[in-house]
Amino acid sequence: MVQVEIDKSSGFCFGVVTAIESAERELKKEAVLYCLGDIVHNNLEVERLKIEGLRTIDHAALADLQGEKVLLRAHGEPPSTYELARKNNITIIDATCPVVLRLQRKIHSCYLQSKTDRSQLVIYGKKGHAEVNGLVGQTEGTAIVIESVEDLEKLDFERDIILFSQTTKSLDGFREIIEEIKRRISGGVKFDYHDTICRQVANRLPNIKKFAASHDWIYFVAGVKSSNGRVLFEECLKANPNTLFITEAREITEALPPEVKTVGVCGATSTPKWLMEEVANRINDLNNL
Repeated sequence: MVQVEIDKSSGFCFGVVTAIESAERELKKEAVLYCLGDIVHNNLEVERLKIEGLRTIDHAALADLQGEKVLLRAHGEPPSTYELARKNNITIIDATCPVVLRLQRKIHSCYLQSKTDRSQLVIYGKKGHAEVNGLVGQTEGTAIVIESVEDLEKLDFERDIILFSQTTKSLDGFREIIEEIKRRISGGVKFDYHDTICRQVANRLPNIKKFAASHDWIYFVAGVKSSNGRVLFEECLKANPNTLFITEAREITEALPPEVKTVGVCGATSTPKWLMEEVANRINDLNNL
């Protein structure tokens, strides 16, 4: 008998939950609702909502819409998106995560101040990520995005620096950036940093490592586009070499080795609970006949 446990800490973060609930609520009133970008980085959840009437569009398609309703997902958008919506008489359903929204406002406020004191606004994040694009948009494109210590070459250590972080980055990586800037910065130059990392996401790392280590075998469930999923999977693999990355239940085709007694099912912040439940059911069907 194989025991199967679903990680209670895995699954949608509250920002994604809010966005999906907003979409479902609107789709009860509308036959079609547009969403700017994938509502979540999980193809199966996107397909589920597509059946309900959610249509994913990009920024180019947004420019061609007139008088429609468009949902903005949890990642947030730059001011230019809102300006285009007003111009095209588009009704915005704003599902920007509250944590991201607070960060956008804080960055914009610092940007206005930086115009007078010439300080550099720096964002630790993934270049091209939707959230980061929205954050850079708060600075009229002037913020410097860094992904690693190597990117610090872009900074002028003779000028004041204000550092922020994408909400889903790792705390360890952020701390490494802070220490390196402190080491390089010139005496008398001001360095302010703001820990803007979402703890609900950051805490997933220690939690999932503990969960993975407590089982004989792990199925990590996530979409291939999920950057959060890749990071969490790597941590699972370090904690338990018997960790497999899958995107859906049907990828499991055979029973586990006889020595496996406990199996854990976990996933990313973009992995729906119903999908992890399907995986758990599939494990039970194949191993507990």
